[in-house]
Amino acid sequence: MRATGLNHLSIGATDLDASLRFYEEVLGMERIPTYNFGFRTQYLRLGDLQLHVFELEDVVPAFQHFAIDVDDFHAVYDKAKELGLLDGTTFRNAINELPDGAVQMYLRDPGGNLVEIDWPDVTTLDRARIPEMRPLADFAPQEGEALKASLYFDRPERRGAKA
Repeated sequence: MRATGLNHLSIGATDLDASLRFYEEVLGMERIPTYNFGFRTQYLRLGDLQLHVFELEDVVPAFQHFAIDVDDFHAVYDKAKELGLLDGTTFRNAINELPDGAVQMYLRDPGGNLVEIDWPDVTTLDRARIPEMRPLADFAPQEGEALKASLYFDRPERRGAKA
C-alpha cells in the first residue's frame, strides 16, 4: 500500500466569515459546494485541491487534519484497525460514506494528528470488511448544496457543479 496524493487541507477558524473573506479576497479562492457536518463549514477551491474551513470552538488540534488518497483502502483500514488508530469520535464516526459515493476514514497518528484517508468509490469496497462504515446522512442531513459536494474534482459529473 502507498499514499497516492494529497486530497485537501482542513483548517479551523474562530470567525468563519472573516476567514472566508481572507481566502477569497487575498488569495482569490472560490466557494464550492460543501457537505453539512452539523456545524459551520465551507469548502474553497485551491487550484486542483480544496481548502476546508471549519468554525468550531475547539479548532486546534481536534478537527484539523489533512487528507490523502491511497491505492488500497482495505489494506490501510486493516493496518489502522490492527494498530487501534481509527478515530470514531472527532467526526462522529471513523468511516463515512459520503452522498456522492466517496468514503473517508479518520485515523490518529502517533503524535495525535488527525489524518483522513479518502477513497473515491464505495462500490469498489467490500462493505462486510468495514463494519464501521456508515452514511454521513446518519449524523447530519444531506440536502441542497451538500448533495452537490465532492472530494474529487476529477469526477465528470461534479465538474462545474453550481451551488
